[in-house]
Amino acid sequence: MQVNIVHGKMQYLFDENGRRYVDAFGGIATVCCGHCHPDVVKAVTDQTKSLQHSTILYLNHAITDFAEALASKLPGDLKVFFFTNSGTEANELAMMMARLYTGCHDIISLRNAYHGNAGGTMGATAQSNWKFNVVQSGVHHAVNPDPYRGSFGADGEKYSRDVQDLIQFGTCGHVAGFISEAIQGVGGIVELAPGYLPAAYHSIRNAGGLCIADEVQCGFARTGSHFWGFESHDVVPDIVTMAKGIGNGVPLGAVVTTPKVAEVLTRRSYFNTFGGNPVCTAAGLAVLRVIDRENLQENAHVVGSYLKDRLNSLKSKHEIIGDVRGRGLMLGVELVTDRQLKTLAKMEILQVMEQMKDMGVLIGKGGFHENVFRITPPLCFSRDDADFVVDVMDLAMTKF
Repeated sequence: MQVNIVHGKMQYLFDENGRRYVDAFGGIATVCCGHCHPDVVKAVTDQTKSLQHSTILYLNHAITDFAEALASKLPGDLKVFFFTNSGTEANELAMMMARLYTGCHDIISLRNAYHGNAGGTMGATAQSNWKFNVVQSGVHHAVNPDPYRGSFGADGEKYSRDVQDLIQFGTCGHVAGFISEAIQGVGGIVELAPGYLPAAYHSIRNAGGLCIADEVQCGFARTGSHFWGFESHDVVPDIVTMAKGIGNGVPLGAVVTTPKVAEVLTRRSYFNTFGGNPVCTAAGLAVLRVIDRENLQENAHVVGSYLKDRLNSLKSKHEIIGDVRGRGLMLGVELVTDRQLKTLAKMEILQVMEQMKDMGVLIGKGGFHENVFRITPPLCFSRDDADFVVDVMDLAMTKF
């Protein structure tokens, strides 16, 4: 039975009967500060009272203040922003910019990736579950550097050889770019094998392409160890896309790049009616301030590490848990019916999930085969919340 959610407060959600649920999914990694965080609510309401909408045709301090604060969180020359309404829009724009800048059409993405559901991003997405039968051209999908199910385990450099092979055998030798998440969210919280991104970026840049980091789910301090997911791989992309946590649930996305790459959009008129509107950017600025003031990155690291340890202890108890992975408060628990064969526990996960909901925990699931629990709660999650989630999961698996 579906839950009818009518109210949210920080890491908790409430149904029409007033029953409280621990939100372990965070609106699909979107609610980073907490549901209805008072500072974000105040920023939105105050801005709405003074100016609800103004396009980027006119100056407005809300967008410039936010852009300046966001730029301070990014490395190198990543300081030109284009605001959108979603991650799909951001990835569409990033891919178009890479194609314009390089004069090439070919994009390399990863198998198991999800980058959106519009024309171009559906091409970059590499799961049949999310792809309609429409024209999707110019994207090549490299072998996924999956440490759990991949052929080379955690050896990222071996997986990266497929990127070079795709360039040599699937393109003219030059490409527009490469797009990837540091941790695949929809794909089942798959953290890319160590060493993969530096090697892949090297091949792409040698072929004249740009490197795009999709930070829609793993950005904004969610991984705990770093503010951005790509930072844990010791790379600096040419373009970064973001959404979800950027506005704590407000429809907001962004593309950030260097002045040199950004220049391509001056060749024609690029415009987004609602992108960068004052209400959404005011929310975005409030989110950044809350993350810093409440030390949410540190909390994501501390509580996330504690939660991961507890989940690994649960793995020792329940054979149905095949893998525990991720970092910070972006964690995955893959369920299997046979650990040696890694047989997919498709039906079992639905039963555990339903029982957890009945006991007051809302949790996500993903992966191509839908057998992975996705744990991406608000970053204000506490150790008590982590204990409750694990204890409920333990009880549900014991009943199973």
